[in-house]
Amino acid sequence: MRQLLLLLFFSLNIYFVVSQEITVFDDQTQERIPGVLITSVDRKIKVLSDNQGRFRLEQFYSVDSVAFYYTGYTERIEAVSDLKKLTGLTLSDAVVPLSEMRVTANRWSKDRLSVPGRIEKIDLKNSGITAPQTTADLLESSGYVFVQKSQQAGGSPQLRGFGTNRILIVMDGVRMNNAIFRSGNLQNIISIDPMSLEESEVIFGPGSVIFGSDAIGGVMDFESKKGIYSSDSAGRMIVKNRIYQRFSSASNELTSHYDISLGKRKWKSYTSFSFSKFGDLRAGTAGDSAFLRPTFQSGTIESQSNMLNPDSRIQVGSAYEQFNVLNNFTYKFSDEVELSYGFQYARTGDAPRYDRLILDSDGNDTLDFYDWYYGPQVWMLHRLELNSRKKTKLYDQIKFYTAYQFFAESRHDLRSESTSYRRQFEEVDAYSANLDLLKRVSNKFILSYGAEFVLNKVTSECFREKLSGDKTALNPRYPNGSLWWSAGVYLNGEYVLTSKWKIEGGLRYSHFGIEAEFDTSLFNYPITFASNQNGALNGSLGVVYKPNTRSHFYMNLATGFRAPNIDDIGKVFDSEPGRVVVPNTNLGPEYAYNAEIGFIQTIGKHIKLDGAIYYTYLENALVRSPYTLNGLDSILYEGEMSEVVAIQNASDAFVYGLQAGVHIVLGKISIYSMINAQKGEQFENDLGEYYPLNHIMPLFGRTGIKFIAKQIYADLNLVYQGEMSFEDLPLQERGIETYAVNADGNSFVPSWYTLNFKAGYHFNKHLTLGLGIENIGDKLYRTLGSGISAPGRNIIVSLKAVF
Repeated sequence: MRQLLLLLFFSLNIYFVVSQEITVFDDQTQERIPGVLITSVDRKIKVLSDNQGRFRLEQFYSVDSVAFYYTGYTERIEAVSDLKKLTGLTLSDAVVPLSEMRVTANRWSKDRLSVPGRIEKIDLKNSGITAPQTTADLLESSGYVFVQKSQQAGGSPQLRGFGTNRILIVMDGVRMNNAIFRSGNLQNIISIDPMSLEESEVIFGPGSVIFGSDAIGGVMDFESKKGIYSSDSAGRMIVKNRIYQRFSSASNELTSHYDISLGKRKWKSYTSFSFSKFGDLRAGTAGDSAFLRPTFQSGTIESQSNMLNPDSRIQVGSAYEQFNVLNNFTYKFSDEVELSYGFQYARTGDAPRYDRLILDSDGNDTLDFYDWYYGPQVWMLHRLELNSRKKTKLYDQIKFYTAYQFFAESRHDLRSESTSYRRQFEEVDAYSANLDLLKRVSNKFILSYGAEFVLNKVTSECFREKLSGDKTALNPRYPNGSLWWSAGVYLNGEYVLTSKWKIEGGLRYSHFGIEAEFDTSLFNYPITFASNQNGALNGSLGVVYKPNTRSHFYMNLATGFRAPNIDDIGKVFDSEPGRVVVPNTNLGPEYAYNAEIGFIQTIGKHIKLDGAIYYTYLENALVRSPYTLNGLDSILYEGEMSEVVAIQNASDAFVYGLQAGVHIVLGKISIYSMINAQKGEQFENDLGEYYPLNHIMPLFGRTGIKFIAKQIYADLNLVYQGEMSFEDLPLQERGIETYAVNADGNSFVPSWYTLNFKAGYHFNKHLTLGLGIENIGDKLYRTLGSGISAPGRNIIVSLKAVF
């Protein structure tokens, strides 16, 4: 018996030694890290941590030391003799991260330092603590993206002096830009749920070679969470739940989010739900009183009246709510072939357009509108993707995905003293298919190529509705049933010249067209049918120079284009009192020509510098200019004599500027700063001179200091925007009521800054508490182009539970 017990004792000890398992954790969040590369120092032995962050140590018993690598984290090397005493170890964020993997530079993962252009990765690791209200706010937190808001239910990003339909939104590889993306500010970005994102990147400068039309100022690429496979040999399912709650005081916001990730060896799934409710937004106190809300319309439609606002900081008519749902399901046929299906749905409630509700254009102390709101903004995406890594002579990897999107929006306004609403409804059915292939031709040459097809169908309706419910048909905003399509093919190559030099270039040809039928029974169009087809050839060429592992220099030349869409060619609407936009079917694409040089440089282990300067010239720019309809330069439209204008290839424009950043790390404390400066002008044909271009931003940026330690995150930052004088404003924005007025009676945009603090504590891998105060100084201000004042002092509390 004694011998049997001794044998059992030694057997158990041998088992525990031979089967020692170690788990790798994030030092800050305490969450497990799957996919860590664990190697012997000589790289002869390599393993990856499983989906629970675990690996077995016994396979490294023959070596002295083990190295741990994971993108964005500091490399860690440990002696095997020390690891034998551990059951877990942690990795910390890289002191000065330089190399990061990218997905969107050419639709394939690649090292950031191999890209001849500027790409910014948005930090999502601590998004639960930094608590962005929408995806637009998430982008703004990068310090390099400017965001305009016409109402609280909004957020229109602008990149390098271009906005709305001159920048491209891509979700899981599918373009969100559709046939009715307009030149004014757009709010589609808020349809993306920031709590369900796996990655978010911004590619600056033209991206038309890879992404096609609209990618002039840049590309905003988002990837949703997909879940993880189980690596459990017994086939047990991974189940991970997450609950997130957020409250913010400036709008009495309450956001609830829940997601669940399921995974087995052959399939994985991720599902999420988010709901947000926002009350009327409260502005600050320290600033220009022009940004307050002294009155608002009240009473019934039959008995309308202006009411004094008891608290002019409360921006009455800015409340809204939003709901998001997402599901991604992936099935793995083999280690080389996957099929995935994705579904996303987003819907806002009615969203009051605040900048219209505060208008008093004739200065008679009666607001122009009793009511003005966007109906529910709806976005739905169905996406099917086949991904294969089976190598053939034509490709090493291939992705094919097809998608259907549905967009719905509407506008409802009731002018003061009126008793009937004007209601406009638009819907877009968007179909797309993409094929992307990647082939490593040799150790020095990589080729990527592919094709894309997009088809949009637009439905548009408009009518006037009386209180009785009687409806009178009005001319719709767009030709009902119109079609917009685009087809393109591209080729992109990367060639390593030497260990220090690399060159990359590509070409794309796109052909696009529009078919629209005009109903002359409601509006006196000069035509009844329009067909417009054009082609565009684009190219790019870039060079990367890496003299050592700490330096990255690049230069690129690229062209971009934007094909005219239904909004450009067929729209009829009153853009402002006394002006009416009418169709122009004789439009061609606008072209952008861009040159850029930039660098990333680390100094020692504690400093990273980056910067870029760029120049973009826009040819045949699509702009709104005076026009004639049936030989008339003014027409009677909805009871008001209005000047006729139309979108035309009637101008050229240029933008130049710089972006720069610095990141200094001193132990657990890091100091960072990002700054953006640009200038841009557009030629005004009717005046024969250059004037400031729309969407040119004043100097703006962000400077802060972070403290990151085990379980703790804290960030104190200063966000600022420079002044924009009357002379620097675009002609169309001079005299806008939502701006401040200087001593000479001219509109201008005052400079502003806010001090903000965010902090979080990770109690363990299951529970995180976030606290923050935005706009500590309670500043009263508006960002350039915004029709609503920014939040005043805002206290934010968030709680995240993972189990």
